[in-house]
Amino acid sequence: QVQLVESGGGLVQPGGSLRLSCAASGFTFGGYTMNWYRQTPGKERELVATVFASGGSRNYLDSEKGRFTGSRDNTKNMAYLQMNSLKPEDTGVYYCNVLVAKRNYWGQGTQVTVSS
Repeated sequence: QVQLVESGGGLVQPGGSLRLSCAASGFTFGGYTMNWYRQTPGKERELVATVFASGGSRNYLDSEKGRFTGSRDNTKNMAYLQMNSLKPEDTGVYYCNVLVAKRNYWGQGTQVTVSS
């Protein structure tokens, strides 16, 4: 079955960086678009970045353009979200997501806390 496991979150100071990872299994990883979402306090879950099967990526939040970059390693069935210049408002739970056979799959999420 499809499984997604995020890791790499934690506590970081404003201006710091984190690299989130998503380990995927149960489907042909290289053929699917991977997405990163986040849920910040008081807000709906929102799409942060998409990483296409080809390796290209797209960011969706004005606040993180240029700061967040999605990537993947199809040889390792891994997706990544590099986050730089982190701000307190980036605090939240970050999820990876994939749509397989018309069904959305989610990982358990990884907590990112940006605070001094």
